[in-house]
Amino acid sequence: MESPDRLVELLDRQAYLADEGLATAAFLALRMRRPLFLEGEAGVGKTELAKALAALLEAPLIRLQCYEGLDAAQALYDWDFARQLLHLKAAEAAGVTDVGRLEGEIYDRRFLIARPLLKALETGPSVLLVDEIDRADDEFEAFLLEVLSDYTISIPELGTVRATTPPVVVVTSNRTREVHDALKRRCLYHWLEHPGFDREVAILLRRLPDCTETLAAQVARAAARLRGAGLVKPPGVAETLDWTEALLTLGAKELDPDRAAATLGAALKYREDVESVLSRGLLRHE
Repeated sequence: MESPDRLVELLDRQAYLADEGLATAAFLALRMRRPLFLEGEAGVGKTELAKALAALLEAPLIRLQCYEGLDAAQALYDWDFARQLLHLKAAEAAGVTDVGRLEGEIYDRRFLIARPLLKALETGPSVLLVDEIDRADDEFEAFLLEVLSDYTISIPELGTVRATTPPVVVVTSNRTREVHDALKRRCLYHWLEHPGFDREVAILLRRLPDCTETLAAQVARAAARLRGAGLVKPPGVAETLDWTEALLTLGAKELDPDRAAATLGAALKYREDVESVLSRGLLRHE
């Protein structure tokens, strides 16, 4: 693609509306072959960008969901011990006694289960989504940095696996903790804000064709009020889309207070937030 503006057009075809800043960051990541580090609150579209890029590039999306306790083995590969054991029993039944031969056979590539990182290196081209890196431990961060530095993985029994075509890498963080500078320096960084009113209306209309402009505008205004209300977990774009879809499912053409209250669970996920919004009458504002 020739420019960030062209990338905006191509992403729009995938129903992803990117602003100029995000499109520029993504364009540079693609052209410079650098990982893209996206940070922002949950629901602002970080994961969806990776999905849109995969669709745009016609490449498989390989997702590594991070969590506390994730280690290198769970992200890289496992040996299929059950199949290895079956192979050994079959060899024993066939009278094979050569230990060296058996060891070579059970550590063959066919018994290796590729986890997301190895799969991304072996699949070219691909889009590797390292989702919510802030949930992983510091040790995994350091390991990921090593992998992203040269796109190689060493498997003691098989040797070194090197990506012939490095994957497009999108790393996301909800900033539940600070990610180390070393990893950020390896990447191109972009902070995703909640969309402005006009862009959120456009997203609703683009993703939900049955939505009226009136309903989209009313939901976008309501979402903006909720984000400024000091809630435990304000709604992101994902929740706004869910809320609007719930309203459409009930046949709503406009956001009246009763239906807004009845469907609030699509937008808010904490009891304290729901009670606060209802008690303060935030849904009655136009």
